[in-house]
Amino acid sequence: MHTHEHQFDLEKKIAEFETRCRQKGLRITPQRVAVYKALVGTDTHPTAEEVHKMVRQDIHSISLDTVNRTLLTLAEIGAAFQVEGTGQPRRYDGGLENHQHFRCISCGQIVDFHYDPYENLHNPGQVLENCTILRKTVYLEGLCGECSDTPA
Repeated sequence: MHTHEHQFDLEKKIAEFETRCRQKGLRITPQRVAVYKALVGTDTHPTAEEVHKMVRQDIHSISLDTVNRTLLTLAEIGAAFQVEGTGQPRRYDGGLENHQHFRCISCGQIVDFHYDPYENLHNPGQVLENCTILRKTVYLEGLCGECSDTPA
């Protein structure tokens, strides 16, 4: 993606984020925007500490606690989500388009991928009969290509 297209895409995502905040009755603070911008500007599924390092380049006084609370708020309003199954520390994802995750248990790398059949998983009938499913996630673990090739 060209820099101009990337900038336009980022501005569009920030505008959508601000709309989402307004709909949820949340103030649009510079800290919230900065945390969201850092999250959607990377595809590395960062921890709160990593987001904190990114945001401090613009807002020097922001605390790790503020970043942590902001990331949890983003997850609550559906502007981001926690990548499930990775254990501590929590990792966050700002990519809201449908996709799944693969995590290498050796190097810890998390890879986004999209596989259509995983989008069409059916509700297991009676087990969840009275439940409303809001989001389906598929999380796979194994060894990435690089770690698979590394002799033990």
